[in-house]
Amino acid sequence: IIAATIFIPVMLLKPKDYRNGLFAAWGARQISKALGLTWKMRGKEHIVQNSGCVLLINHQSALDLLVLAEIWPIYEGCTVISKREIFYVWPFGLACWLWGTIFIDRLNVEKAQKTINSTGEIIKTKKAKLCMFPEGTRHGGKTLLPFKKGAFHVAIASQTPIQPIVVSQYYFVDDKTKKFDS
Repeated sequence: IIAATIFIPVMLLKPKDYRNGLFAAWGARQISKALGLTWKMRGKEHIVQNSGCVLLINHQSALDLLVLAEIWPIYEGCTVISKREIFYVWPFGLACWLWGTIFIDRLNVEKAQKTINSTGEIIKTKKAKLCMFPEGTRHGGKTLLPFKKGAFHVAIASQTPIQPIVVSQYYFVDDKTKKFDS
């Protein structure tokens, strides 16, 4: 949270600009270094270029924010969809809003679908990259949860490709006890 929020004064200069996320991403990469985590990205040659796209990432834990910090600088025009409740986790929620996070009300399915569908136009016209966790919630198990339909609706509405991103299971985290191992 600190990595995302210490830059709020600078982010206030250009609210809702995806480039504000680059500040938080830099801070999160410093946290990865402090924790001794190194990330290896394979398949960069498959990154969607010259168009918007929907990035689908498996969602395991809060550590996924550190993964987003690695990919944010690579995917220009990137933003994320998040549950509305995150906005109220201040000051982190404010930082998220400042870098252009799109908040959805998961309790109001109709409103959530409307928000997701309207995002399709932004992806198409601005060539934006939209990160989504298609499982809809964190899951540290060995298999994926069923995917929600929203990501596919956005891709169809925007007529843009889906870019899958697979994050290997965090073998150094005990999912039951929530403890780090070496």
